[in-house]
Amino acid sequence: MKLVPLVIGGVALVAVAYGGYAMMNPGPKQAPTSSPATQPPGNAEPRAGRQAALPPAPVVVAQARTASVPVTLGVIGNVQAYSAVAVKSQVDGQILEVHFKEGQNVKKGDLLFTLDQRPYVAALRQAEANLAKDKAMLDKARADLARLEALVAKDFTSRANYDTAKANAASLEATIKADEAMVEQAKLKLEYTRITAPIDGRVGSILVNAGNLVKASDTTTAGTLVTINQIRPIYVQFSVPESHLSEIRARMAAGKISVKAQVPQEDRPAAEGTLTFINNAVDTATGTILLKATFENDDDRLVPGQFVNVTVELSVIPQAVVVPPAAVQVGQRGHYVFVVKPDSTVELRLVRAGITTESHVVIHDGLKPGERVVTEGQLRLRPGTRVTVRPSSGGPPPPGAPSPPGRAVGPNGPPG
Repeated sequence: MKLVPLVIGGVALVAVAYGGYAMMNPGPKQAPTSSPATQPPGNAEPRAGRQAALPPAPVVVAQARTASVPVTLGVIGNVQAYSAVAVKSQVDGQILEVHFKEGQNVKKGDLLFTLDQRPYVAALRQAEANLAKDKAMLDKARADLARLEALVAKDFTSRANYDTAKANAASLEATIKADEAMVEQAKLKLEYTRITAPIDGRVGSILVNAGNLVKASDTTTAGTLVTINQIRPIYVQFSVPESHLSEIRARMAAGKISVKAQVPQEDRPAAEGTLTFINNAVDTATGTILLKATFENDDDRLVPGQFVNVTVELSVIPQAVVVPPAAVQVGQRGHYVFVVKPDSTVELRLVRAGITTESHVVIHDGLKPGERVVTEGQLRLRPGTRVTVRPSSGGPPPPGAPSPPGRAVGPNGPPG
């Protein structure tokens, strides 16, 4: 009997809940009917028609073209002197005079230092005097030998005296040869008092000034008078991953490999050189191999010890289709471009992009030479959007583009 009130209460609760739901969620109202004549004009047109009435979107376009594109590898390199010489004295003496300025370019044979020559002039005179003395003694020995030769033939003297005179003359001949060598050595030491440049190049700072005493026996760096670096031509050394070694060797066997070196924060064009050296071993610690390129460096823009951005040309892609980098966009399906069709509408086209440089992107597939692509204004575009071509950032309008509104200009200038 207690179940009857519970059932009745549950039914009542469900009824109340349904009534509240019906009040909170009324059914859809029937739209009022009206005759076509009472409808506002334009409401019957489809939404697509209103979009078609929008003005064309202004865009900047560029034409796809073909070009030979180099395949390059960029690394950091270090400039090295083509050759470097530490100038040292070959004789002992005091520096009397320095004949160059620090940082000066010198030629091979230019005088750099002069040492005190007086000790070596005296040594040369002594050697020449000894030579003259021994020559005089040789003349006497030869005369004695000639006389003894005639006497021994007549048995007026012993054979032993003749042999002694002959040996004495031969000894003096050898002594004269030694004296002549001493004279040459003295002349050479005197010549060494004039220290000249062994190569063409640029001198560094003067390490030993005039008045100091130098010694030939000083083989340490303290004995260096000045350092000369040959910078015309000059080396740029750099390392590349070993994975590029086979490609570099094959390209080098086929011809010269072009290398460019750009000094950081410099507006000038990159210096151009040629790859001339491949090391004979790979660095196992880094997995790279050392290369060197030679640059003429006629303008002295490259300095030993300088770090530069190196670009190595590995190969060249002939007749590649290229577009400006701004034309290539990236979406969920990959790279794409907006192509302007002859009817001034755009088409979204997927492309396969390749090498990218500062001036162009290589398109391997999806675009033909001569087609126009959008480079500015992509945010307002969708497939089928009508566009109008405008000039880029202050540049002249492209061929065929409509002239901007304004006063007409005739051949003789604007009308009065």
